[in-house]
Amino acid sequence: MDTNYNRKNRLKAHVVLVTKYRKQLLKGIISEDIKHHIFDICHKHNYEIIAMETDRDHIHFLISYDTTDSICEIVKRIKQETTYRLWPKHSVLLSKEYWKRRILWSDGYFACSIGEVSSATIQRYIETRG
Repeated sequence: MDTNYNRKNRLKAHVVLVTKYRKQLLKGIISEDIKHHIFDICHKHNYEIIAMETDRDHIHFLISYDTTDSICEIVKRIKQETTYRLWPKHSVLLSKEYWKRRILWSDGYFACSIGEVSSATIQRYIETRG
């Protein structure tokens, strides 16, 4: 029996992912492709991207997700799937930067809940990045 019908809450987190070795790759078509893929991944898994912007070596996004999901699993999924999807299309450029293996993101990430900060404040912050 599914008891999820009573759930009425969602969590929001500000997430920052950094490229491996802080390579300044997140510009132009790669930036647009990453954002497109993150939107697709989130739509597929019922997460909502409220705001998202790239800077040359990192990306910020404000994400809303269900309480049954963990932010570490969401970040892991986004990092794995964006890396997997970007390499075939941008292999010439990426292989110049990461010649040993197919990587894109640094090992860590930043994530914080925004319980005490308004969503609008974080959204404005993210939209002014880049």
